[in-house]
Amino acid sequence: MLMPKRVKRRKQFRGRMRGKALRGNTITYGEYGLMAMEPTWITANQIEAARVVINRTMRRGGKVWVKIFPDKPVTSKPAETRMGSGKGSPEYWVAVVKPGRVMFELAGVDEEISRRALQLAAYKLPIKCKIVSRAEQKAEQERISANTAKEGEGQ
Repeated sequence: MLMPKRVKRRKQFRGRMRGKALRGNTITYGEYGLMAMEPTWITANQIEAARVVINRTMRRGGKVWVKIFPDKPVTSKPAETRMGSGKGSPEYWVAVVKPGRVMFELAGVDEEISRRALQLAAYKLPIKCKIVSRAEQKAEQERISANTAKEGEGQ
């Protein structure tokens, strides 16, 4: 299971998940990726379950990149404990995922197997996901840059 080797502080604030992913929102290594459409915490167990199903579907062919890492500790207090007496102890680790974040990338297998593997991985995660390809993202970026160039000429 994924978790940091060591951390500066054992406990963290819960934080907020506003806005879109500003980093990690493009496919950088592979040809196909699994993109988050909602904000959530994804636990180390969920990441591992998705990774295992991807590897099984690809039959150990190709390469998989896991682009999220659970670096946030989540604490909980024992059941039937009275209020007070401080914050609970760290129980598990999560990765904070915002909409637009590419969580997994694949390369080295054909499109049909890649899409099937990523779809099965999406079933293991607690959010809506979208399967994206490097070609789709490139076409989208070109379309956006063409629109901004037109707007610049109009002024």
